[in-house]
Amino acid sequence: MTQTEPEIPKRLASESSYESDPGKGWILFSGIMLIVVGALNLMAGLAAVDNSTIYKRGVQFVFADLKSLGWILVVLGAAQLIAGIGVFRDSELARWAGIGFASLNLLAQFALLPAHPGWTLTIFFIDIIIIFGLLTYGGRDRRSLQG
Repeated sequence: MTQTEPEIPKRLASESSYESDPGKGWILFSGIMLIVVGALNLMAGLAAVDNSTIYKRGVQFVFADLKSLGWILVVLGAAQLIAGIGVFRDSELARWAGIGFASLNLLAQFALLPAHPGWTLTIFFIDIIIIFGLLTYGGRDRRSLQG
């Protein structure tokens, strides 16, 4: 009795071995960064409200004082946390809210630039990446991006 090798099904080279969801990594990254930046804004905002020593003393702000900017960061941070959670729930409203809050955070960070330049620029660029990920890959029609 001869034993034959089992036949292995062949796939076409163009067939995918799994269901692809273009941009899922970008959405995951943007959601995580939205939550992280929101938590950091909450902490930095509370530090600014409390006149913590992490900010430079004697800096003149264009729009408001450090305490006012701190409250803005607290509110933005809480909103970013909520929007980040909504991004994970595939909410279109949360996606647009995340884009809006990241954009507002760009302006808030720009206003805080004299107080903590290195930190502000880092958060500024993370906000740009969040906006890119949510705008480019966050829509309901992202599956139409498949090749």
